[in-house]
Amino acid sequence: MAAISSLVVNVPLIRPSRRISRDDDTYSNRRLNSVVCVRSARGPLTVLHINRLSLFSPTSALYITLVDFLATFLWVKGVYLKLVQGKHAHVSYATVGPDEPHAASTAWQDVILEKQELDLLYPGVEKTKLEGFLSSEIPSHPKLYRGQLKNGLRYVILPNKVPPNRFEAHMEVHSGSIDEQDDEQGIAHMIEHVAFLGSKKREKLLGTGARSNAYTDFHHTVFHIHSPISSKDSDGDLLPYVLDALNEIAFHPKFLSSRVEKERHAILSELQMMNTIDYRVDCQLLQHLHSENKLSKRFPIGLEEQIKKWDVDKIRKFHERWYFPANATLYIVGDIDNISKTIYQIEAVFGQTGLENETVPAPAPSAFGAMASFLVPKLSVGLTGSSSNSVDQSKIFKKERHTVRLPVKHNWSLPGSNMDLKPPQIFQHELIQNFSFNMFCKVPVSRVQTYGDLRNVLMKRIFLSALHFRINTRYKSSNPPFTSIELDHSDSGREGCTVTTLTVTAEPKNWQGAIRVAVQEVRRLKEFGVTKGELTRYMDALLKDSEHLAAMIDNVSSVDNLDFIMESDALGHTVMDQRQGHESLVAVAGTVTLEEVNSIGTKVLEFVSNFGNPTAPLPAAIVACVPKRVHVEGIGETEFTISSNEIIAATKAGLEEPIEPEPELEVPKELISSLQLQELRQRRMPSFIPCSPEINVTKVYDKETGITKCRLSNGISVNYKISKSEARGGVMRLIVGGGRAAESSESRGSVVVGVRTLSEGGRVGNFSREQVELFCVNHLINCSLESTEEFISMEFRFTLRDNGMRAAFQLLHMHSVWLDDAFDRARQLYLSYYQSIPKSLERSTAHKLMLAMMDGDERFVEPTPKSLQNLTLQSVKDAVMNQFVGSNMEVSIVGDFSEEDVESCILDYLGTVRSKGNYEMENAYNPIVFRSSPSDLQSQQVFLKDTDERACAYIAGPAPNRWGFTVDGKDLFELFSHISTHDDAKLKSEEVLMVDEDTQKDVQRKLCGHPLFFGITMGLLAEIINSRLFTTVRDSLGLTYDVSFELNLFDRLNLGWYVISVTSTPAKVHKAVDACKNVLRGLHGNKICQRELDRAKRTLLMRHEAEIKSNAYWLGLLAHLQASSVPRKDISCIKDLTNLYEVASIDDIYLAYDQLKVGDDSLYSCIGVAGAQAGDEITGELDIFCTFNLLSLSHENLYCAASLEVEESVDGFPGIFPVGRGLSTMTRPTT
Repeated sequence: MAAISSLVVNVPLIRPSRRISRDDDTYSNRRLNSVVCVRSARGPLTVLHINRLSLFSPTSALYITLVDFLATFLWVKGVYLKLVQGKHAHVSYATVGPDEPHAASTAWQDVILEKQELDLLYPGVEKTKLEGFLSSEIPSHPKLYRGQLKNGLRYVILPNKVPPNRFEAHMEVHSGSIDEQDDEQGIAHMIEHVAFLGSKKREKLLGTGARSNAYTDFHHTVFHIHSPISSKDSDGDLLPYVLDALNEIAFHPKFLSSRVEKERHAILSELQMMNTIDYRVDCQLLQHLHSENKLSKRFPIGLEEQIKKWDVDKIRKFHERWYFPANATLYIVGDIDNISKTIYQIEAVFGQTGLENETVPAPAPSAFGAMASFLVPKLSVGLTGSSSNSVDQSKIFKKERHTVRLPVKHNWSLPGSNMDLKPPQIFQHELIQNFSFNMFCKVPVSRVQTYGDLRNVLMKRIFLSALHFRINTRYKSSNPPFTSIELDHSDSGREGCTVTTLTVTAEPKNWQGAIRVAVQEVRRLKEFGVTKGELTRYMDALLKDSEHLAAMIDNVSSVDNLDFIMESDALGHTVMDQRQGHESLVAVAGTVTLEEVNSIGTKVLEFVSNFGNPTAPLPAAIVACVPKRVHVEGIGETEFTISSNEIIAATKAGLEEPIEPEPELEVPKELISSLQLQELRQRRMPSFIPCSPEINVTKVYDKETGITKCRLSNGISVNYKISKSEARGGVMRLIVGGGRAAESSESRGSVVVGVRTLSEGGRVGNFSREQVELFCVNHLINCSLESTEEFISMEFRFTLRDNGMRAAFQLLHMHSVWLDDAFDRARQLYLSYYQSIPKSLERSTAHKLMLAMMDGDERFVEPTPKSLQNLTLQSVKDAVMNQFVGSNMEVSIVGDFSEEDVESCILDYLGTVRSKGNYEMENAYNPIVFRSSPSDLQSQQVFLKDTDERACAYIAGPAPNRWGFTVDGKDLFELFSHISTHDDAKLKSEEVLMVDEDTQKDVQRKLCGHPLFFGITMGLLAEIINSRLFTTVRDSLGLTYDVSFELNLFDRLNLGWYVISVTSTPAKVHKAVDACKNVLRGLHGNKICQRELDRAKRTLLMRHEAEIKSNAYWLGLLAHLQASSVPRKDISCIKDLTNLYEVASIDDIYLAYDQLKVGDDSLYSCIGVAGAQAGDEITGELDIFCTFNLLSLSHENLYCAASLEVEESVDGFPGIFPVGRGLSTMTRPTT
């Protein structure tokens, strides 16, 4: 959650694997553009999560960015389309031209076309016109400006108002690891580091509120800067300064020997940090998928032995070969009004770059020079096609360069190919826990440029959505044959191809059954197709979602728009805005037939459903990743054996299983009938009551924030805010106080397993899981359920279309059904996760640290096998449902609704919830304590046997909670009561916007006594410490690539903690830990300066401004607003937020810093080291886990220096099921 939102709600967890493998959002979205991505998973990462079906989300597939279409609904370019609904024909038409973009309705009727109906409707000429329409081009984004300078540099500009007064500038150099020679593996990434971090002009932007980063993949190196439009220090417009920095970074870097050596150390550390088992699995998948080309041998991070050797001259030569304007594109998206001025600024900065020693070469076959033709779209020149700035290609001057890169060769998985089937490849490793099977099909990218292209994507999405749902709901036994089955159909700009992947994950003992089931379900869909009901259902859901996103056209962030444009350009897709995308989708939806959906979907699945057939497409690769040893009940650890022939046999067995057509399922239109609701209201008599005894009003409205607080007669507190930021959309969250902290010593794990049981079951009232999920699909509801240490939460995202909000409230109202088989699955998932911990260096290290610091309290770690064995369905039900008491529940709603509608839903569905007694948080859980110090567990180590060397470490210690309470019962505000007003020197920050000294003092006094004092000052302190850690441990000492400081401050529990995470090499990790401790403890010796504080303020305020229009962000702000266990949270914590940041002084930061326990008697650390010799020098180690009745674990790979169980407190299961092919192989953001 964002920094300022975390001031009011936070999930306090150590998430080592998330930290270790983190990417910035820009990079994550850039790597994979999924046209059709369907995943069905029972894995622990998902709670009850029902995905919205979307073609036009900026972070999913065909969010086709653009606006203003010419003529739509069903009269498009003269094509007259009828929709048959029962016996009636509905005709929607408009005679409009290109200057009348919104003249026609875009409403979609609940109807599908059969093939014969289409033939009857469009005989002869009409059918010809339909074909002409489908072959016509979809519209291009009307606000997207494209141009090219004389030196060949291309630029793309898009005005976008979200966030206001900020812009994104990304320089994409079309060169990556694919361009490296055999002795240059990793040099593209090295140049990224040296050029970016060596730029003095970039450094000068750091004090302006700008932030920057860079990354490298196979085909691209991208440098990006997110900046405010202006700054007080920049004499106005910041864009020229940002462009100047990008020009220096990309085309005029200073290859200083000192910087090269510094980044060499950083990259070697990054290489070891990345080298997790997930990374190695991804490498194996890509190596076999692309075995015929260089992609399999050019992972961007490079080879260690080569990285150590390159000198400055070698690095400079690669830069000279590939870094020139004609081989780059500049993207600018943001709050820019004057396009002509922006173009002038681009020309002023970049116009002369690359024109030195000009020659006139023959025109390159590709506008990008080095880009392969299939990766590069043919871009129009100038502003939307023409501009005075455009130039004839034959007149472009640029420096002579080496021969352009040859296109990457792929062996396509096409029918009738003469290639032989490659035998399944097996990657076996001691750190792999589960079995995974991956079957790949690789085809060229199909560019989405016409209505027919878009129609094909829509039909694929419908077809694969049906498969996702069927797999997700069909198998509900206590011992399902698979953990997850995923079918992903994705375009990849990184790899220059479209890949369809069937991925099956299972417990090793079930691997053959899991493959059979997956193949059987794919075959069932191929043989019988989607049903008429499925087509109607998913078509309607996609159109509803598309309409919702079109309504949000003015609320899409600049970075989301930019990421999609960059990826679409790489793939050759036409870029549309959300409104154009929706109108185009509506136009083609009326032409879709059931027969064609099944036909095109069958082709996607043919490599699986017809496996072994001579006419079927050959899989590009089949790869199984398997453990070396597995646990067998009654036997213990045994070798896991598997062969390629066995994998083929299991696949063919799925082709021979008997199959039957999918039955139509009745989907409820509502979960509570109007008659049932009327009876409930008469029986429960819901009403609003005063929010507190002191205020005799039933609703408290704050005009400044737009927040309304109310309380129902059954004790449930409600906060709501009407927001137009996300048009016709809304979010809702129920928070139930208690969480895992309420688990008794006899029922450890009961809450977390109980919540997972509800997720696994999915039944409510008399409706099955299938019916509930389809109900959510029909109403575009996303629902998630999770538990943390201090509360249980249910979250809903919905649209206001077709009573979507009322449907979400109905789902919240309904009682869940507790099922034995769901409980068995939930318990097995946690057991499997516990078994996997010793195979992860990060998780085992973090677990060991947490148990040491929290004195072995299992509520902050994963439940042990012994605890899991003691649980029953009744015990987990009681543990969860005892917390669902009216006075212990708070519901917050934010969205584009009316006061009348939301209050009607609140009374109808929340007010009629049966009231239960009172829930006293203070008496609901056993005391929580930190381990008494000193202790021999304060400094520990974990050793993991591995083929490759790696190291990580965690340093942690106690902190107060967000509201100034400590674990030993102290109220820090009482200790501060003696503090007088600070002198005027405290208020020297240039960002304090106060009128005079008296006002400054008043506000300063207000901050010291404000309930959010520690939330504000701790947040600023974390920013300052993070900056110092990077500067010292990474940049100056070269001991790490990745180091971070995080604060976990609870709201309801009287404690918090801080965590420093650092990765390094085994040789340097102890020095890195010492350096981190010195930074943490050195704030008094090396005083915080005003510049550091101002920078921290700008960073946090910038994030706040960027997210303030997000409904989900407001949910975080509203959390605990009326919670009795968080008495200090009130409306001022939201209203005063920005002012409190602005007036915070250095003295305030030190008051907060002094509350962190950083001395030797309070600080805990744990170092994890992996390698072939790890732990050999330690004798007499004890196993990291105890042996329990439920299972016996052998841990030959993991040793520790003390007898202690290792577990982790997580809200998910990071690292077990990597999502997305090869995502971990790309380099991390440079900073």
